[in-house]
Amino acid sequence: MSAQPNAAPVIIKRKKVVAGGGHHGGAWKVAYADFVTAMMAFFLLMWLLNATTEKQRKGIADYFSPTIPVNRVSGGGNGAFGGDSVFTEEALARNGTGATSMTPTEQQQSRGQSGMSSDGDPAADKEEEFETVEAMLMGRTGESEVAPELMKHIVTRVTDEGLVIDLFDLPDAPLFDGLGATPMPILSDIAALITRVTGIVSNDMAIGGHLAARPVVLSNAATWETSSARANAFRELLIEEGLGRGRIHRLTGHSDREPVVRNPMAPR
Repeated sequence: MSAQPNAAPVIIKRKKVVAGGGHHGGAWKVAYADFVTAMMAFFLLMWLLNATTEKQRKGIADYFSPTIPVNRVSGGGNGAFGGDSVFTEEALARNGTGATSMTPTEQQQSRGQSGMSSDGDPAADKEEEFETVEAMLMGRTGESEVAPELMKHIVTRVTDEGLVIDLFDLPDAPLFDGLGATPMPILSDIAALITRVTGIVSNDMAIGGHLAARPVVLSNAATWETSSARANAFRELLIEEGLGRGRIHRLTGHSDREPVVRNPMAPR
């Protein structure tokens, strides 16, 4: 049976189906996961910078430094791997320390000293002194002579810049007379206390005066002059109590521009 000459040809089309989950595919999920991981690492870094001290950050940096472990586990000689041999008959090497105390070296490599120890570190000694002063002011030493009415006006904190001592008014016990710069008797007692407890350190001091904001803005308000005068008045009290004049190297008047609480008109 012959084919019909006028019959339409049969055309077969084959379509290639690609299962990609949409026209974007799944690549966006990988990119999003990388982004979330990077943001988590970034916020973790920001938290570490805020929650650690300068000494702790230096320790973390030295931990990841590839040059620190070579010196810390090396022998006691002047070279990188110097020191006595484990087979010597004169002095056996100590496990994990290197050379013995009979033949110490200037580098003290047998002790693993790489700058992280607090022994002989001036910054660490200063921080310990600041913590001692803070404990004495807060009455945490067990032998504190600080009266409870004085402790209510004092807040301390140790920062990278040193020890910060905040003195503030209470609603029923101001440190200055009214809105002026005349010290009250309780401020003299606080000055005597600070002079006594800071005698164990020799660092310089900076004094800053602050004021609370007023409900009405005056055209001739002398807030800057008053805050500076309060800082100078406290300086004179410290000197009268026996503090050396040379230790005070800066006086600052902050007016009402740096409130420490949410309400700028609060006595605090």
